[in-house]
Amino acid sequence: MASAVVAAAASVPAAAPAVAAGPPEGAASGCRSVARLLAVPESGRGVDWLREALQIAVALELATIPPYLCGWWSVGDRTSHVARLIRRIIGDEMYHMGVVCNLLVAVGGRPRITDAALAYPGPLPGGVREEVNVYLSGLNRPFVHDVMMAIEAPEAPLARGLNNSPGIGHFYDDLLRAFRATAPPLSAGGQLSQRIGSDVLEPVTDLDGVERAIEIIKEQGEGTTSSPEDAFGDDHPAHYYAFGEIYHGRQLRREDDGWRFTGAPVPFPDARPMARVPAGGWPGPSQRVGELLDRFDTAYAEVLSTLEAAWAHGDARTLGSAVRTMRGLEGPAVELMETGIPGGRGTYGPQFRPPRA
Repeated sequence: MASAVVAAAASVPAAAPAVAAGPPEGAASGCRSVARLLAVPESGRGVDWLREALQIAVALELATIPPYLCGWWSVGDRTSHVARLIRRIIGDEMYHMGVVCNLLVAVGGRPRITDAALAYPGPLPGGVREEVNVYLSGLNRPFVHDVMMAIEAPEAPLARGLNNSPGIGHFYDDLLRAFRATAPPLSAGGQLSQRIGSDVLEPVTDLDGVERAIEIIKEQGEGTTSSPEDAFGDDHPAHYYAFGEIYHGRQLRREDDGWRFTGAPVPFPDARPMARVPAGGWPGPSQRVGELLDRFDTAYAEVLSTLEAAWAHGDARTLGSAVRTMRGLEGPAVELMETGIPGGRGTYGPQFRPPRA
């Protein structure tokens, strides 16, 4: 399996390190960095450690959704193969976030979703993969490579940060070990059930359920160390390889020396030319653009607070309300993406400004 991963990943040049805005630790979640959490001896990883680690996991999963949404919204033809790939991955990430929220509630915690929201551009929460600078942009090949693939890169060989910062897969492995060692009682009260994309979110009530939930997160997306053909209960490759198909313009195919992006063509779609959102947001927007940005950010803040309320009260109807509000973000986002920036530098796009910014 490892050789297959190496062969598939080796054909992708590593992203150049970028200076990320903001502190390297998980300031958005108010927690210690992953490196500091993993430095705690295993004997000290009790329920409080689990709660802190799971809050970082909430922030990590949430951090992926805005850039992926920007990429998806920018695609003109939503029936295209690429648009459907990205839409599936967004559903997976929403499911992953739901899983870690359920796990946090199961051990007596409460997800702080508004606090977890990342300010873009910036580093991933918790100081994982310090070389990755997550920014917002329309879909183009540099964005696919430097953000989408960089977030999802498997442990072998690309997930090791240039500064030896921990990878997401390593973090989830230690989280699972802590669950096994601590064996905390898991309460179903307050956990939520909901169909999200192709997955069904369900309460986790035993260690077998914890293990399966974490393995699904790793196999579907970030942290997978498996072969691309080892899908978890479906026929789709992990997120890294799906994004690799978009970047290379070819589907994965197994060859004598491993998996390579040499299969059927994957045409790169026409996309709205949303420019990269600068640090601090768009400077000096017109009144109309400013109103669209405010409308979007107000709705985004409502999504975050409603999601938080859903897990605070164990209310599936509130979760459904958050999902409906999230769907409403697309309108102002696309309108921004179709509004040119003065000087011909592409178009505007949503900032996903967190409420505290």
